[in-house]
Amino acid sequence: MKKIVVVGGGAGGLELATKLGRKLGRKKKAQIILVDRNTTHLWKPLLHEIAVGTMDEGNDAVSYRAHAYGNSFHFRIGSMIDIDRENRQVVLAPVLDEEGVEFIPSTRIDYDYLVIALGSMSNDFGTEGVKDHCIFLDSAKQAHRFRNKLLNRFLRIQRVQGESDHVRIAIVGGGATGVELSAELHHAVKEFHHYGFNAITNDHLHVTLVEAGERILPALPERISSAATRELTHIGVQVKTNTMITSASATGLHTKDGETIEADLMVWAAGIKVPDFMANIGGLETNRINQLKVNEKLQTSRDDHIFAIGDCAEFIQEDGKRVPPRAQSAHQMAAVCYDNIVSSLNGKPLKTYHYHDHGSLISLANYSTVGSLMGNLTRGSLFIEGRMARLVYISLYRMHQVAVHGLIKTGLLMFAGKINRWLRPRLKLH
Repeated sequence: MKKIVVVGGGAGGLELATKLGRKLGRKKKAQIILVDRNTTHLWKPLLHEIAVGTMDEGNDAVSYRAHAYGNSFHFRIGSMIDIDRENRQVVLAPVLDEEGVEFIPSTRIDYDYLVIALGSMSNDFGTEGVKDHCIFLDSAKQAHRFRNKLLNRFLRIQRVQGESDHVRIAIVGGGATGVELSAELHHAVKEFHHYGFNAITNDHLHVTLVEAGERILPALPERISSAATRELTHIGVQVKTNTMITSASATGLHTKDGETIEADLMVWAAGIKVPDFMANIGGLETNRINQLKVNEKLQTSRDDHIFAIGDCAEFIQEDGKRVPPRAQSAHQMAAVCYDNIVSSLNGKPLKTYHYHDHGSLISLANYSTVGSLMGNLTRGSLFIEGRMARLVYISLYRMHQVAVHGLIKTGLLMFAGKINRWLRPRLKLH
């Protein structure tokens, strides 16, 4: 029986393993193994909501083991550290417990086809002090760390009230994560009034969004960027563009112009890269941010039995542009990779991947949603905002849920979510 190993349980990796399990694993045509260092899956675009407590990940997290059991694939917890291409094996690091004691030694998993879907992490570009003083939002654990620090600051204001008490938060990076987190913070402060933090108002919150370029959301049309800037400024976020951060310290961020942006909490959300251990792993070809170079079939450039999808893959389009690191890219790649693996097993021709940009949407919490839709009907891009944009934004997550759970279960999850909004607090305060 052929072995198909998927490393990385993000949006693309989990969708791919699920489809392969239902198609091949259930019929015993192949053994599907998903490898991830975590035990649960969360849709990464939701991490900013977890960070401020407006979302309880316990309701939306997917248990890899339970999901694997229900969809005819196997789950292995672990972190890939190398690829033995000669013997077609994935090498996993030893697994340590909370005290750092090894309880599972380094292991190897055989594969006939390997799919790498590790996603990406924040890129600090080697900026001095960032690793020591800034928080990244690459995982639920990091989001929890930010939320705990934020709650502690608010608790101090509630207990030791004074005119000078405030929370200064600096967010570096004017991309989707930075913009959405800025808005979500102000929305969360309003909700804190319901849970005993009556002394806290938006006046206590000072959020500064820092972007090195000329405008925030540089990858999106200028109209979307301008709309987001206006809305953020209206709710009280200070937007600083053309501001290069050269270092970070315990008291704040330091700019190229000699300015110090004082902050109690600092979030770094500027740029992405693939983990450093991926650089030329197994002799595969990678770029400067450690992405694996893939061909039009999503196979790595030096090994047809190894595929790469999502943020960890560098795919150059016909116009010379790279496919952007977005959830829709991972979703589309997972679909093509699935078809190509099934075709490979059946000796059929492989499909060529073509990226289709369906537009981009930015959620500004409950204040607004802005973005553009793209497609044949619009003959270009269509700017949308407000309630309609919010509905489309939510539908992106629902599409991911349908790919993972199916239509009926997604409908039940939506119904359960409505009930939980009535039964549970609006904020997670622990």
